[in-house]
Amino acid sequence: MTRPQTTEYAPYYSRYVDLIATPDVVPELSSQLEKTVSLLSNISEEKSLSTYGAGKWTIKEVLNHVNDTERVFLYRAFWFARGFEQPLPGYDQDVCVAAARPNSIPFTDLIDEFKHVRLSTLSIFRNMPDEAWGRTGIASDNPFTVRALAYIITGHVAHHLNVLEERYL
Repeated sequence: MTRPQTTEYAPYYSRYVDLIATPDVVPELSSQLEKTVSLLSNISEEKSLSTYGAGKWTIKEVLNHVNDTERVFLYRAFWFARGFEQPLPGYDQDVCVAAARPNSIPFTDLIDEFKHVRLSTLSIFRNMPDEAWGRTGIASDNPFTVRALAYIITGHVAHHLNVLEERYL
């Protein structure tokens, strides 16, 4: 495993990839699961409904977004790793959050959902054939390698943990 090159993803995603320094992303995905659950488990149900400003998501909405985004990017990685060549569409994060209505879901359920989603992510990446990591595809009109998608997933969670710690907690 090596870190993805900047040619393996659209420039926008460097904000996530650059947060992950390790040359092997799978152990980082695993340790991030423990760190994330630990941080989230210290947030009360009441606090999970708070926001840091007008028009900003609640903590529940942020976690729902993290869960949905990991699903979407994992599906993209799965699709490309398995050799499918058809481009995949983009997705609108605001539509996802609004449709999910996460503020009506117990926060502990959203944390459990994160655990299950991440365990699925780990299962796929731990069992990924070596040659699949470099496979490419198009999603949201952007090229990606499977390797880049794994780093984006990890960096996306790291980004939102930073936001939670700096702005919400």
